[in-house]
Amino acid sequence: MFGLFKKNPPPSEPPKQFPPVPDWKPEMRQPLDRIVERVGLYTNGSRDFAVFSFGTFAILPNGLSDAEAEKHAKESLHKVFHAHPDMNPMNMKDGNILVQYNHDVASLALSDVVEQHWSEIDKQHQRALATYEVLITPLGHNVFDDFGKKALFARCYMFMDAQSPNVVRIERHAG
Repeated sequence: MFGLFKKNPPPSEPPKQFPPVPDWKPEMRQPLDRIVERVGLYTNGSRDFAVFSFGTFAILPNGLSDAEAEKHAKESLHKVFHAHPDMNPMNMKDGNILVQYNHDVASLALSDVVEQHWSEIDKQHQRALATYEVLITPLGHNVFDDFGKKALFARCYMFMDAQSPNVVRIERHAG
């Protein structure tokens, strides 16, 4: 009878990304040379590290071959991405924000890049949360001060690198 009792197909939902990722993929890029220089300074030149395309970096055990270093960096980033990517943001003396994750993986928000793109970061920071993510701050659930917004911005690059891990540089310690 004109499809009156016909079963309707269930509403289609967009496929869920697993692991969940932020909707925001910042178009601005931070200069990798400056990230490398800062990480070298922060580690006092005493550690090897690998840098991914979007500036995420992984501290490495010293003395690995290039192939071993790349493998170790990709495995470390994979572990962060496939667990809950807990972040520990820190204000550095130079004004940058270092965002640390487990497995010696971190990202950086360069202060001058943040300043230059602040209106975009401020506007988009809620899109920097992964799907269904709730972060509890002193201001409330998913309510962020400027420091938190900058940390979320830096964390976006980790998600971008984790979805397409490409080591572009391996830096060796000075010693």
